[in-house]
Amino acid sequence: MYFPLFITTVLALIRASTAEIVESFHDVHAKDFDFVIIGGGTAGNVVANRLTENPGIRVLVLEAGGSPDGVLNISVPLFCTRATPLTPEDWNFTTTVQPGLNNRSIAFPRGHVLGGSSSVNFMAYTRGTSEDWDRYARTTGDSGWSWNNMQKYFRRNEKWMVPADHRNTAGEFNPAVHSFTGINSVSLAGFPWPVDSKIVEATRQSKDEEFHFNLDYNSGKNLGVGFVQSTIKDGARSSSATSYMAPQFSNRKNLHVVLHAQVARILGTSKNKGQTSFDTVEFTDGVGGSTIRVQAKREIILSAGTIQSPHILMNSGIGDENALKELGVKAVHHLPSVGQNLSDHNIITSFWSVNAKDSETYDLMERDAAVANEFINQWEKTRTGPLVDGIFNTVAFVRFPPDSDIFKQFPNHDPSPGPNTAHVELIPMNGILRPPIPTSGHYLTISVALLQPSSRGAITLRSNNPFDPPLINPNYFSNDFDIVLLREGVKAARKMITFPGLDDYIIAPFNNNATTDAEIEQFIRNGVATFSHPVSTCAMSPRGADHGVVDPDLRVKGVDGIRVVDASVLPFTPSGHTQAPTYAVAERASDLIKSQWRI
Repeated sequence: MYFPLFITTVLALIRASTAEIVESFHDVHAKDFDFVIIGGGTAGNVVANRLTENPGIRVLVLEAGGSPDGVLNISVPLFCTRATPLTPEDWNFTTTVQPGLNNRSIAFPRGHVLGGSSSVNFMAYTRGTSEDWDRYARTTGDSGWSWNNMQKYFRRNEKWMVPADHRNTAGEFNPAVHSFTGINSVSLAGFPWPVDSKIVEATRQSKDEEFHFNLDYNSGKNLGVGFVQSTIKDGARSSSATSYMAPQFSNRKNLHVVLHAQVARILGTSKNKGQTSFDTVEFTDGVGGSTIRVQAKREIILSAGTIQSPHILMNSGIGDENALKELGVKAVHHLPSVGQNLSDHNIITSFWSVNAKDSETYDLMERDAAVANEFINQWEKTRTGPLVDGIFNTVAFVRFPPDSDIFKQFPNHDPSPGPNTAHVELIPMNGILRPPIPTSGHYLTISVALLQPSSRGAITLRSNNPFDPPLINPNYFSNDFDIVLLREGVKAARKMITFPGLDDYIIAPFNNNATTDAEIEQFIRNGVATFSHPVSTCAMSPRGADHGVVDPDLRVKGVDGIRVVDASVLPFTPSGHTQAPTYAVAERASDLIKSQWRI
């Protein structure tokens, strides 16, 4: 959120002063490690936490970013739109020129900070559906990835919290499907707005089957309208940095975290039968920029994310050998699926002017510095008020029926995993949250996200310099079905605002007067952005399959010593945000690692 008051305050207290989270490898007290984890992000911090539960196991985490401590754009939930892009906490990637977006290149935010994207995302906690996870199990040939078998990992991660306002939330979620004993905090909105109840009540009254009320979209079926669950604790962001790296864990003597340590490559040596064993990580130290190599006695865990994990593998000589040789990178292991199959949710946003009072939307605080300061002071003193939530408190997961025109146009083409999984997500927001901010009026934003894209892209090397950013080509709308499905999502949003209780709230469209299908598609191509949920660039596949990057235990195929643990291993996008699935993947990976090494 872009308030008139520019706030990027960084407090003086740095976590490194109280724990083994340091700015330079030279300050690490240990010099030998059982496991080296590349990336202190959503997944990497989980694995580090779980492995160091055993005091005899020594773990080193290498994080390219800095500390999130004291960065208000990270800790204040409503400031989440300000955490990226173009900040020190973002990798500040952009895509290649996208023909499907009328030749635009767009920002592609990724967290460059301890906690990774869990420190900069919009905090939504959505697990996906049972059909998502059962498809992962079928695709990998491993029932351990099924919905039922993954429930213990979701629960191990989640700690359900009362919201910041401590209100009675009966009827807003189903406690039976949640955990109250995990590590990462999840809660409902702590400052509900009038529009939240308007949306839920309007869809209840509409009797429209596509918009029925869903008590809890994390129950395995996500269809319908419900209240948003977010990774927020006591009015502040809960990330892997604040939860899995909280002082009671980061103070463990066997856990060592180095900030500003950017990994160049992983090094290995040839073994019998030509297979390579990787055990050494090369990185630049944040203080002085010296090049350092460190060895893992047991295993290297690559948790750098969907963009950086394949980038590091390719810089290490693991990828398509012909493509690597063309750039002057020595090919060590031919694994052509590395970086391929990039799949990402994209999102289009529409605005409407609405009948509302100054106190009923975000808009006034966007324009009035005095109002903004009042709410900032309230948050700093009490962790209450409008800043305690993310940017949306309700959500609609919509599936189009099989007799829809879209499936007549594209017969036998439905990329969703089953009949209980949404095609699009509608996200109502209580104002306009990014510049340019209108100088007057009040607004409703509804963003529409494509949940099951058919288009696939790739991550490739730009050069043989490991610190050059990779080429990111999501290949948006290379499959015509995607834009048609997103177009129908825009129509669904327009349908929702006509329901009783919303029809008299809406005044007029503000940024989208397109009427024909062709006009709506052009509106999408000109305005669509990433929803920041990329997956599949190190996708899982069955053991012995000649495609994919990792086996169902997440070990890189054809080499020893490297396991990938992050969202890149998911073969398909989940039908929701990727944060909760990434946590669950990391929790299960921790068990797989412990089992292999008997720790």
